[in-house]
Amino acid sequence: MQLFAVPGIGEVLPGSNLSQLIIDALLANHTPLEQGDIVCLAQKIVSKAEGRYAIIDEVKPSQAALELALKCDKDPRLVELILSESEEVLRVRPGVVVVQHNLGYVHANAGIDRSNLIQSVREQVLLLPLDSDGSAEQLRQDLQSHFNTKLGVLINDSAGRAWRVGTAGMAIGVAGFEAVEDLIGKPDRTGRIMEVSQVAVADELAAASSFMMGQGAEGLPVVVIRGAQVNLADGFDSKPLIRNKATDLFR
Repeated sequence: MQLFAVPGIGEVLPGSNLSQLIIDALLANHTPLEQGDIVCLAQKIVSKAEGRYAIIDEVKPSQAALELALKCDKDPRLVELILSESEEVLRVRPGVVVVQHNLGYVHANAGIDRSNLIQSVREQVLLLPLDSDGSAEQLRQDLQSHFNTKLGVLINDSAGRAWRVGTAGMAIGVAGFEAVEDLIGKPDRTGRIMEVSQVAVADELAAASSFMMGQGAEGLPVVVIRGAQVNLADGFDSKPLIRNKATDLFR
């Protein structure tokens, strides 16, 4: 398996045609997409293209946001955005609010971000896409049509993890390949039948891509994954990655 970052994407603005930006950058670097490639995009450029900005001074905090802001030591207006992007607040401590996002993922501060944003006089933050799986599917259709080949698309984001220090890339949008490979009932090398093994394929690819993208000023928000042994087909999305609440030990 090979991964390579795609240089030359440039600054993404609201309304930017992401598919065309990726196509142009790939062709400029003489790296057309091939059968079975998976294109991984950083969540940030998807959100930027979709105009998912919020202006802080336009937000009016609710009473719930005012009360929660005292517990987490955050701007009540930012807390209001976190609440509006979330289904449920799970944990709170100074500096962080862990929530179940409207997309289903458990995320610190609802994935709201300030880094690598061109700020004007009025402070703005960036929210996650409204429908990350839908965004991935549209990108897949556009790229498949242009390169006339079967592809997968993955949208990743950085998140903290239970039991571990530091952030790692995780998939928040998937199209065209199976996000979780279920090995239950299959034999291991010794012939023993596996009982619980499920591989988060999309998350592992998201983490590898995130490492190549970097977290600072690298400016490489698109990575192509070539040669991954995945189940490539229509109809797949990221929903299987979300653990059922009944089996979530952290709830």
